[in-house]
Amino acid sequence: MLWCKFALGCLEYWGTLKMRVAPKTQLSLIALLLSFGFTVGASAQTKVPYWASIDKSEARMRTGPSTDYPTLWVYQREKLPLKILARYKSWRKVEDPDGTQGWMHVRLLTPKRTAVIIGETAMLRAAPDNAAPVSWRAQTGVVGEITNCEAGWCLFDVRGRKGFVLTSSLWGSGEL
Repeated sequence: MLWCKFALGCLEYWGTLKMRVAPKTQLSLIALLLSFGFTVGASAQTKVPYWASIDKSEARMRTGPSTDYPTLWVYQREKLPLKILARYKSWRKVEDPDGTQGWMHVRLLTPKRTAVIIGETAMLRAAPDNAAPVSWRAQTGVVGEITNCEAGWCLFDVRGRKGFVLTSSLWGSGEL
């Protein structure tokens, strides 16, 4: 049985099976996958640019969209935010927080929104307000999941330690 992490990857694969699988069967398979919680994620996003993050403990950035191209960097930083700049089949041209650009395969990416602390140590506050008490402090380079981004603040979660951070202290939180 075929299992795919991202729905589009499955759809791209099924496109090669057109001759062997009837269209009604293809639709049934798609419905089945979606019923199991498969969603359209980082790999299926249609408009670029958009945000994604690294989903593996090791991910290779390449000079081009194929394993035939040499590796530029090997990232060993799961959840590192990336800006997706372009799409080519199952490859995405990405930019990391340092501005380095290259290509990664979609299986290395997730649509989960993360951000990295930039600049000076950031104050994680109990509420989205400069007068709110400081719950935690995060040094430059700390990566966390982000939610509830509005009015210049995001809820920043580093393995359960949460607090509101100014978006000016984050790379990966901006609108694209």
